[in-house]
Amino acid sequence: MVCCCNGAGHDAPSWSSVNHDSIDPAVLDRVSATFARARSALFITGAGISADSGLPTYRGIGGLYEDAGTEEGLPIEEALSGEMLRERPEVCWKYIHQVERACRGASWNRAHEVLALLEQRYDRAWVLTQNVDGLHRRAGSKNVIEIHGDVYNLACTGCSFRERVGDYAGLEIPPRCRECRAILRPEVVLFGEMLPRSAVAALERELRLGFDLVVSIGTTSAFPYIAAPVALARRAGRDTVEINPGTTGVSHVVAHRMQNRAAVALDAIWQRL
Repeated sequence: MVCCCNGAGHDAPSWSSVNHDSIDPAVLDRVSATFARARSALFITGAGISADSGLPTYRGIGGLYEDAGTEEGLPIEEALSGEMLRERPEVCWKYIHQVERACRGASWNRAHEVLALLEQRYDRAWVLTQNVDGLHRRAGSKNVIEIHGDVYNLACTGCSFRERVGDYAGLEIPPRCRECRAILRPEVVLFGEMLPRSAVAALERELRLGFDLVVSIGTTSAFPYIAAPVALARRAGRDTVEINPGTTGVSHVVAHRMQNRAAVALDAIWQRL
């Protein structure tokens, strides 16, 4: 599960004077050239793309759970698992709520905005995101595969009741269904759960069509279904890029690496196009 926010009532920050001094000019030249010649692109995003919105990443530099476990002495992956939700919903919901509260009130940033602009530039472009914050759609992207779901869609574990909430501020934790009083859950993929079939089908359909350019942005690429599109593209001789301050599971695979924040790197690339 990744960090989230609703962004309600906030405007996007101004990026008219972004400082690009930290970017290696030679790397920027090469990466911008790959973006310029592509006609189709897949952008794979993780919590790092929302870091410039003030959202803490899940793992990695500045991560919400980078150095600490849970108060119960459990790994966070165990606390945020489907099994924990079934057996001890109060524990699972405690950390779902903690993540949502840490991210509440943020808005989309320049990185989200540039991806929305690139969707209009290319013949075909998709965002595959692990984030459950909805910021890609708020920024204007239409072709979005939310592989881990949406944290603000709630579903009853005992009946067919569904609702969408703006945030968790008014919820009892754990929340209960107003119809049957069973525990509600967010429609997200918790650890140990299956990915949503519709999202997997959409990803498989687009990968069959192929992409000229595959870009990994702000993700550690720890999951096989996040790393695989990059590796497949590289083997097929397609352009591959990683934008991430740290080293990840695909750093050794990609043709080009920009070790910069997502908003800074994508703004610089857009200025070159």
